Amino acid sequence: MKIIKLKDENRDKLLERSRIDAESVTKPVLEIINDVRENGDRSLEHYTQKFDGVSLRDFKVKRREIDAAWEKVEPQVLEALEVAAQNISTFHKAQLPREWSIKVGEGITAGQIIRPLERVGCYIPGGRAVYPSTILMTVIPARVAGVEEVICCTPPGQSGKVNDIVLAAAHLAGAHQIYKVGGAQAIAALAYGTETIPVVDKIVGPGNIYVTTAKKEVYGTVDIDFPAGPSEVLVLADENANPEYIALDLLAQAEHDPDAASVLVTTSPELAKEVQQRLLQELPRMKRREIIEVALAKYGHIIVAPTMEEATQFTNHYAPEHLIIMTQNPEQELAGITNAGSIFLGELTPVAAGDYGSGTNHVLPTSFCARMYSGLSTESFLKKPSFQKLTRDGLVDLKKTVVTLAEYEGLYAHAESLKRRLAR
Repeated sequence: MKIIKLKDENRDKLLERSRIDAESVTKPVLEIINDVRENGDRSLEHYTQKFDGVSLRDFKVKRREIDAAWEKVEPQVLEALEVAAQNISTFHKAQLPREWSIKVGEGITAGQIIRPLERVGCYIPGGRAVYPSTILMTVIPARVAGVEEVICCTPPGQSGKVNDIVLAAAHLAGAHQIYKVGGAQAIAALAYGTETIPVVDKIVGPGNIYVTTAKKEVYGTVDIDFPAGPSEVLVLADENANPEYIALDLLAQAEHDPDAASVLVTTSPELAKEVQQRLLQELPRMKRREIIEVALAKYGHIIVAPTMEEATQFTNHYAPEHLIIMTQNPEQELAGITNAGSIFLGELTPVAAGDYGSGTNHVLPTSFCARMYSGLSTESFLKKPSFQKLTRDGLVDLKKTVVTLAEYEGLYAHAESLKRRLAR
C-alpha cells in the first residue's frame, strides 16, 4: 500500500472502491427471477443443479438434519455462538422503539403504534466461507422485533446438505424454516413464492452480485434491507494510534474478498510509514494472503491528511461500512462523523468484535450507501403506523385549514367529508 497525501485533486480517486455493477448481470438475473416466478420449484431444481452442482427435489431442511448438525458441532463453537447470540439479543432489544401519542391541539390526538412484519426471508451466503454469524445477525433482530415467521435460504454444499454450523446457528437464533436454495433463485422464491417456499414481506442479508441484483429487482414486490457490495473499513487515526493494531485491522478487512477496501486516514506521516512497514511484516503470515494482496492492491490506501478536520471530512465523504477511530480522544472525533455503517471507538475495539460478539449488527451498507442507510437493526423488521383521533372541537378547529387546502388542490370530496360531519 502506498502512502498518499490528501489533496483536492486526488480525493475522488481515493474515494473509489468496488461497487455492484448490476448492469453486467441484470439480464441473466431477470431471466432467473421470471423463470422461478413462472415455474416455481421446478426452476429451483434446475438452477440448484446448474449453479451448485446438486440434484435436489426437497429443499426444506428437516428437523432431524438440524438435530444431527447440533450434535456434530464442537462444544466450544456452540458456546461461542450462544454468547454471541445473547449479546446480539441484548443489543437489539434495546433498539425496540416505543409507541407514543401526543396532543397536537385541542381535541386532536395523534401518535404511532409499532407492528412487526409477518414473514421475512434471511439470505445466508455460501462460497468463500461459512457464515453462521450472519444467521445470528439477521434472524435474532427479526425475532426480537416479533416477526411471526423467519425463513432462511442458503446454498447447499456439494453433498446436498447445509453446513452443520449454519444449521446449528439457525436453530439457536430461532429460524422457523431453512431452505437449501441459494443465488438469485432464492431471492426470487422468497419474493414470489413457490410450491415449497412461501412469499415473504422483506428480504435481508448479504450476497454476491447476483443476489444483490436480484434483491434490487424484486424491491417493491417485497422490501429489502439495502444493496450491499464488498466489505470495507476506514481507520481514522492520529499520532497516538498503535500501528500494529491498524495493520491487523486493514488486513482483516482485506481477507474478506479481493474487492474489499481497506483505508487508513491519518494526520501523522510517521504513523503512515509505521503501518506500511507493519503490513509488509504481517502479510506473509496471513492464511488468506492471496486474497489480501489483491484487495490491498486494488482498494487499499494509506492517506495522510493535513489536519484532523480534513481527515474527518474525507471520512464522511467516504461513508465507510466500518469506521475505526483510533485517536487520543475518539469520542471527540465521533462528534464530527455523519456517515458510517458501524463505528468502533479506541484501539481496543476491532471490527472483529462487532462482527462476532459485541452485539451490534454486521449487516451494513457499503459503497457510499452509509450516506443514506443504517445497518440492519430491530427497526428493520417493524412497521410504524400513525394514528389520529379527533373530537368535534378538534374537527371544528381544523375546518378552515382542511377545507381551504383541499379545495385549493381541487379535492372537493375531501373538503365535503369534513363539512358534512360538522353539519350534523
